[in-house]
Amino acid sequence: LIIYTSDQGFFLGDHGWYDKRFMYEESLRMPFIVRYPKEIAAGSVNDDMILNVDFAPLFLELAGVAVPPDMQGRSFRPLLHGDTPDDWRTAMYYRYWMHKEHHNVYAHYGIRTLQHKLIYYYADALGQLGAIDETYEPEWELFDLARDRYELHNVYADPAYADTVRQLKDELHRLQAAVGDERYPKDVD
Repeated sequence: LIIYTSDQGFFLGDHGWYDKRFMYEESLRMPFIVRYPKEIAAGSVNDDMILNVDFAPLFLELAGVAVPPDMQGRSFRPLLHGDTPDDWRTAMYYRYWMHKEHHNVYAHYGIRTLQHKLIYYYADALGQLGAIDETYEPEWELFDLARDRYELHNVYADPAYADTVRQLKDELHRLQAAVGDERYPKDVD
């Protein structure tokens, strides 16, 4: 089994920023190439969503070791064969809490689906050590990744996306609860 992957990408002026902690695609996506001739057909491609928390369950399964039930993540071995389970994730949750400290990145969280990305910049240190205690007005961003792959047009306030915003917020809050994270007090439904 050979896996090629890396850390997230780094902004070099994209969106007017530097660093890598924002939820934009340049820093959120990671390369992932696998060679395992015993199980993976050469040249196959899969666009399903996997996360780095899925690596350990995959490695344990391949080694014949039981995955602990309290471990986050899920083995993506079926995806390597081109089989997507019906209950495979279609969304992922992201949070960056270290408000402005060292990197000048605002605290935020969000959800990415296969087509959309909803980001909430709550921009508050929340008393966390390692964060600068400055607060800014929260704001939302929504990107339609099918129409705007470079995330240049925030459609959060567009009435045509009102149902999408509601659905994404519901899923965002469900995913937060699933990992034991808390909503920012000003995060409204």
